[in-house]
Amino acid sequence: MSNTQSIRISGITPESIVDGEGIRYVIFTQGCPHNCSGCHNPSTHSFDGGKVVAIHDILTDIEKNRKYIDGITLSGGEPFCQIDQCSIIAERARKLGLTVWCYTGFSFEELYGRGDALELLQNLDVLVDGPFILEERSLDLDFRGSRNQRIIDVRTSLKEGVTIIKKI
Repeated sequence: MSNTQSIRISGITPESIVDGEGIRYVIFTQGCPHNCSGCHNPSTHSFDGGKVVAIHDILTDIEKNRKYIDGITLSGGEPFCQIDQCSIIAERARKLGLTVWCYTGFSFEELYGRGDALELLQNLDVLVDGPFILEERSLDLDFRGSRNQRIIDVRTSLKEGVTIIKKI
């Protein structure tokens, strides 16, 4: 299998209500450079951990479940460490009429400035950005773990050329 035909993941949660709006199919990518203190997924940090799966198998499973989910969420690990693979999954999910959320430890501005991240950004509806900061942790936040993290309307942000926070 070539690199863009497979993806290294930690796991999949086929139905989640905490990783974005509605019922979401969540793909936890494996490998993260951020190593945030207090991360709730520290097992996803190693780039050698998890398992390698065929993207085709994930897409088949998403299609099979699309009547029962509102969208998919790319989480981690760090999805932007597997941009090509996540772009393929996100693009297909959008073609199926599903929304695509993504969690990243990078800021939207950092990613927007990187040429290699644009394809994935263009296939996202929402980006929850920023590293998890333990000192800013709050259980009162919707869909994020610390106050510094933002929920960004990616489509509008790309169109307007400025970061637009999504109203939840």
